[in-house]
Formats: sequence, C-alpha cells, structure tokens
Amino acid sequence: MSSRFLRLAACSAALFATVVTASAQTEGKWTVRLRATALDPANKSDSFTALGLGFAHDAVRVNAKVIPELDISYAFTEHFSMELVLTIPQEHDVKLLGVGKLGTFKHLPPTLMAQYQFLPGKRIQPYIGAGVNFTLIHDVDLKVADVELDLDNTSLGFAGQVGADVKITDKVYFNVDVKRVLIDTAVKAGGAKLTEAKLDPWLFSVGVGYRF
Repeated sequence: MSSRFLRLAACSAALFATVVTASAQTEGKWTVRLRATALDPANKSDSFTALGLGFAHDAVRVNAKVIPELDISYAFTEHFSMELVLTIPQEHDVKLLGVGKLGTFKHLPPTLMAQYQFLPGKRIQPYIGAGVNFTLIHDVDLKVADVELDLDNTSLGFAGQVGADVKITDKVYFNVDVKRVLIDTAVKAGGAKLTEAKLDPWLFSVGVGYRF
C-alpha cells in the first residue's frame, strides 16, 4: 500500500513539475497595456489658394487632445514581440488660420508595431519599435464660406516608438511610451485638391500593463 502511494505521489509530483515548467515557459507571452495618450499633431500643410485668397504653409490646424489607448502585444521570443495599438474613434476640430473653425472629422488609427526588448526580465525593460499605421477617416463635416470640404478616407504611414516597462509586481508594469505616426490627407473642395495636410502626430503615453 505504501509503495503504491509513493509511486502515485512520485507520478503526481512529476506531472505537477511538468505543468509548472510548461507554464513557466509560456508565462509572460501576452501583455495588455492601458495608456493615457497625449496626441500632438505636427500640423504641416502646403500653401494653397481658395475663394480668391492665398493661404500660407501650415494654415490647416488640427487640435491636440488626450485619448485612451489599449495595446495588446505578444512575445515571440524574449527580445522580439508584436504590438497592436488601439483606441476608440476620435473627433478633431479643424481650423484654418485667418478664417477660423472649419468643422470636425473623426478618425480611427490602429497601428501594428514590431518591438525589440533590450533587457527582458529586468526591473526596467526599455524597447524600440517600428511598424505601420492605417487610419480610417470618417464623419467629415467641414466647410468654408458654405463650400463643403472633404478629406481622404484612409491614410497609410510609418510608425516608430521608444518606451519602457517598469516592473511593479511579477505581472504588473508601469509603462512610458513615445510614438511618432505619419498620417496625411488631401483637403478637397468639389473633388479638387486644395492642399495636403500632414498631421504626423507625436503620441506621449503613460499607463499600466499586465503580463500573462
């Protein structure tokens, strides 16, 4: 009886050790981060003429704002991971210098980043990333002197980032992150292009992450 018990206990211990080892090998593959992000557009645009008036470079202005950000990343190795950057649709005011507010538009800018982790397993874990942004532009409500304006429906551009996770517990991290995303759109009236607006925002983020 005792020998059977010992064999059963040994098998159970071996099975438990196998499960723990497998769990340890897969632990930490996924990270979910919730960030508060300050979006600061570069507001670059070409000079153009409209309504018989000439407008200088950078006359088109889009407001800065703070937005929520949800990020999901998966670690393929201890150094290399992929991160999907998400938010909810954001509404922005558009102004034209010398004229005033033109109206609003909404955009949804999901971004996919490839990341390199410099010091995996350390308390402070810096990283860099590069990837692509695909922005959907919708609900455009812009006009000047009763002339309706339109924007491109989409924008595809490069995105880069630097940041760091600071370990609070084995699974919880404090995160700081800076991204630059290239977003541009044509500003059109009656189907004719007036100017190219380059939003190209900087995104400054702080938040918390959970790794599992």
